[in-house]
Amino acid sequence: MDNCIFCKIVAGEMPSYKVYEDKEFLAFLDIRSLNPGHTLVIPKKHIRWVWDYENISGYYKVVAQIANAIKRAFKTDYVVSFIFGEEVDHAHVWLVPRHDGDGHGGAIDLKNIKKYSEKEMQEAADKIIKQITDNEKSGT
Repeated sequence: MDNCIFCKIVAGEMPSYKVYEDKEFLAFLDIRSLNPGHTLVIPKKHIRWVWDYENISGYYKVVAQIANAIKRAFKTDYVVSFIFGEEVDHAHVWLVPRHDGDGHGGAIDLKNIKKYSEKEMQEAADKIIKQITDNEKSGT
């Protein structure tokens, strides 16, 4: 889709803090982060809704892999997931790590967007990438 920002990220036309990529899926940090490590997992193919993706089991395998990497990277057992398709008309799953005192209270406040420097964003991406890479090396 010509106007889809996620398709532009997939095509390399827009920058992103990429944490994972394979032939079908891409995961990158949300620049409108709700917490450090807030990651979007998308199919590379433009699909409007998550449930319309033909390989949904493969999609959720990647979502689980990224969520577990986020848990290890940010030392939390609490990663919230959301399925979205409203703001950007491209299937995506949000993964947001939670911590005590993260400013969201009992439930994620979607308006509580946090600003991080490019360095902080890259450090968060690097933490997740390290966990994915270490997990792949260990075969677990």
